Amino acid sequence: MRKMRAVQVGSAGGPLELVELEIPAPGPHQALVKVHACGICHSDSMTKDGEWPGVQYPRVPGHEVAGVIEAIGPEVESWKAGDRVGVGWHGGHCGHCANCRRGIFVLCEKAKVPGISYNGGYAEYMVAPVEALARMPQDLADVDAAPLLCAGITTFNALRNSGARAGDTVAILGLGGLGHLGVQYARKMGFRTVAIARGEDKAPLAKELGAHHYIDSRKENVADALKALGGAKIILATVTNADAMTAALGGLALDGTLLVVGISQEPIHVSGAQFIMGRDAVRGWPSGTSADSEDTLAFSALSDIKPMIETYPLERAPEAYDRMISGAARFRVVLTMG
Repeated sequence: MRKMRAVQVGSAGGPLELVELEIPAPGPHQALVKVHACGICHSDSMTKDGEWPGVQYPRVPGHEVAGVIEAIGPEVESWKAGDRVGVGWHGGHCGHCANCRRGIFVLCEKAKVPGISYNGGYAEYMVAPVEALARMPQDLADVDAAPLLCAGITTFNALRNSGARAGDTVAILGLGGLGHLGVQYARKMGFRTVAIARGEDKAPLAKELGAHHYIDSRKENVADALKALGGAKIILATVTNADAMTAALGGLALDGTLLVVGISQEPIHVSGAQFIMGRDAVRGWPSGTSADSEDTLAFSALSDIKPMIETYPLERAPEAYDRMISGAARFRVVLTMG
């Protein structure tokens, strides 16, 4: 059997280790993907630290995969060797429940996630079910495509399903791994784009990414600043700080929505009076299906939207993971197979 390099976690809470594994063979309705690049996402900690119930170890993490189909298994249609593909958070589904039939992405007990349900992209090869594959434009580089399969689809899909229309004011709360993409998508979708972050040093980056306005949450009352702009139809909360979300709520316009994509374990405090009189709402949004990933990649290529990345070779995965988990990376970390 041919061998490949991979980085795996031997047990919950264990270290990331470079190992040599057999290249897997695709089964029915599966494809063998030669991995060119794989983003490191904070959600990979659920595999490394054993936070996701039922993970079987050893496990190769990684759900931001860009590569090319090496081989297809039996009963595969519409895909062939040589196709450029991406594999994101949506790594397969049951295909039978009502949500699956409607094409709605929810994380039910039968949903699959690469790097959690099966081995992911911290490897030179991986096997994925064909329903997890997204076609990748030829003019989109692998290292740029990889983070779009999680951070990209999360912000793009949330915004395009938010109900905002071109010309509406949309605020992006946070300028990190999600937020720096959210600002780009909001601008290219035709929204009056407001970036919100901590510190005046973020202002040049916000403008570079396409924001029309920048609010420094250290110096300004975020809600008042948004109200001065007429209020936000959508506040896309990419931060993981519930207090920051709460502080922005008063800046919603009539029929405005706080759209949450950043996970916080703390509660968001909502004023009942404001939400009754302003007809406001708080909603959450997950990522999306492989079809949504495909749309994200296509829109990004068309609009020249790219993540800001730091690249590391596969053998330096532990260092790259620590860089990501510490929050020091600007803004996404991507492994290359070399």
